[in-house]
Amino acid sequence: MDHIDRALLAQLQQDATQSYAALGQAVGLSAGATHERVRKLRERGVIRRTMADVDPAAVGGSVLAYVMVESTAWMGDSAKDFAALPEILEAHIIAGSASVLVKVRTTTTEQLQNVLRRIYGIDGVSGTQATVVLETFFERPVSPQTPPPEAT
Repeated sequence: MDHIDRALLAQLQQDATQSYAALGQAVGLSAGATHERVRKLRERGVIRRTMADVDPAAVGGSVLAYVMVESTAWMGDSAKDFAALPEILEAHIIAGSASVLVKVRTTTTEQLQNVLRRIYGIDGVSGTQATVVLETFFERPVSPQTPPPEAT
């Protein structure tokens, strides 16, 4: 990935509805060359998907919680069980005292409690610790501008 690919990614993160002509103008390429670059970024999996950034509170997701899930067994094979709960937005296998970290959005704390109950129903889960977010200062997408450090 070169600096033009990174600039294209930054432009797409700001507004993915831009035409190839507008994107190209922003990075100094023709519309055709821009289209080809974006196509290749998709093929390589750099651009995983294009989606709308929806305000969670506007669609009934005003309660945000991060839940540490403790277990009695390896949870690496339980991805489908966590994915089956639509309120879970992200699930990560983690190192430390808990096995899984999930990000949950619900309308009410009562609904959050119901999600916790259903998490307990997943094989191997022995406990949860939920942290409810009171306010979000900011959320930042992955920056395409910073190249990864060189391996030594």
